[in-house]
Amino acid sequence: MDALWPWIQACLAIVILIVILLLLLRNRSTKETASLNLPPGPRRLPIIGNMHQLGSLPHRSLASLSRKHGPLMLLQLGHVPSLVISSAKMAKEVLKTQDLAFASRPALVAANRLSYGRTDVVFAPYGDYWTEARKICVLHLLSIKKVQSFKPIREEEVASMVRAISCSCGGGPVDLSELFYTLTNSIICRVTVGKSYSSEGGQQRNYNFRKIVGEFTALLGVFCAGDFFPSMGWVDIVTGIRARLNKNFKDLNGFLNEVIREHLGKSVPEPTAEQQSDFVDILLQLKKDPGHGVPLSMENIKALILDMLTAGTDTTATALEWLMSELIRNPVAMRRVQEELERVVGGKGKAFVEEEDLHDLENLQSAIKEALRLHPPIPLLVPRELQENTRIDGFDIPAKTRVYINAWAIGRDNDSWDRADEFFPERFVKNDIDFKEHDFEFIPFGAGQRECPGYSFAMHTMELVVANLLHWFDWKLPSGCQGLDMAESSGITIHRKSPLMLVATPRYEREETWLENLVKS
Repeated sequence: MDALWPWIQACLAIVILIVILLLLLRNRSTKETASLNLPPGPRRLPIIGNMHQLGSLPHRSLASLSRKHGPLMLLQLGHVPSLVISSAKMAKEVLKTQDLAFASRPALVAANRLSYGRTDVVFAPYGDYWTEARKICVLHLLSIKKVQSFKPIREEEVASMVRAISCSCGGGPVDLSELFYTLTNSIICRVTVGKSYSSEGGQQRNYNFRKIVGEFTALLGVFCAGDFFPSMGWVDIVTGIRARLNKNFKDLNGFLNEVIREHLGKSVPEPTAEQQSDFVDILLQLKKDPGHGVPLSMENIKALILDMLTAGTDTTATALEWLMSELIRNPVAMRRVQEELERVVGGKGKAFVEEEDLHDLENLQSAIKEALRLHPPIPLLVPRELQENTRIDGFDIPAKTRVYINAWAIGRDNDSWDRADEFFPERFVKNDIDFKEHDFEFIPFGAGQRECPGYSFAMHTMELVVANLLHWFDWKLPSGCQGLDMAESSGITIHRKSPLMLVATPRYEREETWLENLVKS
């Protein structure tokens, strides 16, 4: 013990010094902001500010705080002044009226490490590079025209899903959480890298890919000390977060290097008339084009591929989970959608719901919107950072303030919605409220400059999946299950805490050969 005492004294001295420095910085910051008319907020503790009030589900904790302090609320999260937006009116101010001032992103530890120095689209700071990168993704993958061109891929994957469920009927509950992840991942992989890792390369390769992407998503939602205490980034080394980030980046980089090598090594570089170039092919072609906007490095290409693979899989799968959860808890709403399918699709003598049928399914579209209102996949939209001093609603907002838009709270705001906490799809029938028109009481995909560019892709997938699930099968809870647990997991994307296990019963008698032809068609 005597030998350790000098080390203990040294550590205590360092801790005391850090505390003194933090208090001095806090006092300096307090003096600088004393003359400003700042938004209201809860009392803060020394050093940590309001971090103790976030809880394990920050979207819920912040919504509760906002009910006490208002829809424009200022918190101090460590050393970072943080503005929380919890109403449609305040969201419109940030996402439309002053959109450019709020269009950038903060430099977060995990995002910086995993997205190749924030050279992707989701986390890149606002500027010329971000503008060009987003344009590339929209033009070559996410435009209306491109999304429609992927119709055969979506229909083929959904048909495979229908066949898999049909073959398992009578064999116990279906794990829809797993099914949705596999499906959305297969679709986005096929359009991005040209193949599905759920069906090619064997189970082990698919497992490795899923594990890497799962860790990536988890790390984006973990607490990093450096995000809130910039001078204490070393804490992330002590806690092991830095090691996890480095390991995941190494795994991601290895996977993406393999994807690029496979594309560079194709024996037939140009696709035939019946084929389409996938997103990786297009990025590699753009890299060779000296006249193309902002030059793309190989690191940039990997960052953009990663964005499409991860964002396109996790959020859509999560939205599908919550939609089916709400429908199983509201059988009248489910039956209404099924009757509409019988009338619209069955009336055409069709068994498989195709994308051309979807625009006639008003009840289905309303149910999807209602689920997104109650359960936006990313309830606290990816944070923004104010680039210059500004004023909102008479309050001063200093530059470098971090901004959290609580889409979950806005979607459940009693001032905007009747029966705000109920699943009531009828509210969207004959109603023109839509995320595409920037109705700020409904922003599951964000809005403004940083609106999710993949919302059309996600909606096409969700509509096709749920239409066929409800047209082909009746659904119920497993025997002995008393109600459906709706508990949420923590993270940047809010999943169900437990997998969604439901029992499927075929609604129609179909021959096995017909199902096989469905998958091949």
